[in-house]
Amino acid sequence: MTAAEVIHAWDQADPAAIHPLRRVSEHAYWDSGRAQADMLDTVIPSGAKVLDFGCGDGRVAIPMAALGYDVTAVDASQRMLARLTERAPELTTLHADADDIARHLGRRRMDATYALAVLIHHSYADCLHIIGKLRAATKLGGILVLDWPISETPTEADNWIGVTTWSKEQQAEACTRIGLEPVGSGLPWGVYRAVKAGA
Repeated sequence: MTAAEVIHAWDQADPAAIHPLRRVSEHAYWDSGRAQADMLDTVIPSGAKVLDFGCGDGRVAIPMAALGYDVTAVDASQRMLARLTERAPELTTLHADADDIARHLGRRRMDATYALAVLIHHSYADCLHIIGKLRAATKLGGILVLDWPISETPTEADNWIGVTTWSKEQQAEACTRIGLEPVGSGLPWGVYRAVKAGA
C-alpha cells in the first residue's frame, strides 16, 4: 500500500475501527494510550520536545503532554487531528505527512520522535522514506521509538491495517544508512539513538 492509500483509509475510518480496544470500550482505548505514554516515559528524557508522528486522535499524545512533554502531534489525516483538537485544544498539532515535517519545523529538531502503529502499515519503500524523514526531524543523539517489527519471515503489508515486518539484516542495513543506533529498552517497539548516517 502507498502512504496516500493508508492516509485515505484512516481519513475514512470509523473511530471504532482504528484500534482493537475501542471495540471493548472508550475507557480501554484511552487507558491503552496512557499505558503506552508511561512506557515511552522510560526512554525519553523528562520535559523533552517530542514529535508524535501518526498521532491519530491523540490516544498517546494527550497523556504524553500530561506527563510534561512538549508534544507536537503530527498526522496526515485532518479528520484525526480534528478529533484530537476536540479533546485537547491546547496541544500543538501539525497536519503533515513525512515530507512536510521539515518544512514546518525549519531548523528546529526534536529531542525525541515516536511513531506507534504507523510504519507497520506501509510498504518497505514508504517505511524507509518515513523513517528517514523522522530521523531528519530528530536532533543528533535524540531518541526515536518506532513500530518497526522484525520477523524470521518478513512480509510487506497489502492493506491499510496489514503489518509489514523486516528481517534483522534489512533493518540493520537501513539503520546504518539512515543514521540510527539501536538502544536496548525492553519496550515493544524499537528504540534508536539518532547518529550520523553511515556510522
